[in-house]
Amino acid sequence: MNKLQPKVSVIMPTYNRAHFIGESLDYIREQSFVNWECLIIDDGSTDDTEEFLESYTVKDPRIKYYKRSQSHLKGPSGCRNQGLDLARGEFVIFFDSDDIVHPENLQICINAITKHDFQFCRYDKKPFWKDWNKNFIFENDNFQETELSLNDLSTMVTMESGFACCTVMWRKNCLNGLRFNEELSYAEEWEYYTRLLSQGIKGVSINKVLYYNRKHLESNTGEFWAKDPVRRASKLKAAVEVINTLSQKGLLSPQLVQYFIRLGFFLKHKPLIDQVLKRSNADRIKRFKYFLGYSLYPLIKPIFRMKSKIIKA
Repeated sequence: MNKLQPKVSVIMPTYNRAHFIGESLDYIREQSFVNWECLIIDDGSTDDTEEFLESYTVKDPRIKYYKRSQSHLKGPSGCRNQGLDLARGEFVIFFDSDDIVHPENLQICINAITKHDFQFCRYDKKPFWKDWNKNFIFENDNFQETELSLNDLSTMVTMESGFACCTVMWRKNCLNGLRFNEELSYAEEWEYYTRLLSQGIKGVSINKVLYYNRKHLESNTGEFWAKDPVRRASKLKAAVEVINTLSQKGLLSPQLVQYFIRLGFFLKHKPLIDQVLKRSNADRIKRFKYFLGYSLYPLIKPIFRMKSKIIKA
């Protein structure tokens, strides 16, 4: 099997996940579609990840272990870029080393992409807390397929359509040599996928859960919501890059402008609001209105919360 040209390249960054990665790999090995390679890129683990994975690489040559090279920066972006450099498959998909993938994931995605010659397939994910139970898998064979195009970019950027790093399979040729921004340690896939999707490539969305993401405080997302300053700074930097990409391509719609303004309020970051207003060519009156609102937000926020409670009641 290792002599075959792999159809799918699974790229998996890892860092100190020896206690989780075995479970993740077990479900990849149980895929109904068997012609794949799994490229594990270790970001400098200090636990026994390397030793633990020796048995997997020996018993299944489709699983390959690499240490992140010095030519890539530390972090998930650098690891994924190295994986993309090594990938031999026609299709590429990113999985995390602490999550669980549905046994039919690869096959369903390939079928959906090739049926109408799409460039990517996105699917749903479902979170679980810490410990995995195989009974979490819920089968739904009556899922729908919906075409996604540039007209749907707004819902992709705002995450209304559920774009996450590990919920999309891509044709490798549509990546056009584009790589993750290695200076980002959080929201890096958001920024990267915006650049990809803004090219106008077409894909398909299926409303079936094919991925189960493990929730724990050690995850990047957990650290972000715990207000880790590094993750917050990365989110803000990614947001500025997304705004610039959309603006340069004439895709910064009024709806997206409002989205980024709300994000600036949420993250309490006035420069982000300033950036999106500049990029959208907002006039002085509109800029004054938002900056006044930003200044008064700490005072009026409790009022909004009270109104919300009254409406819900």
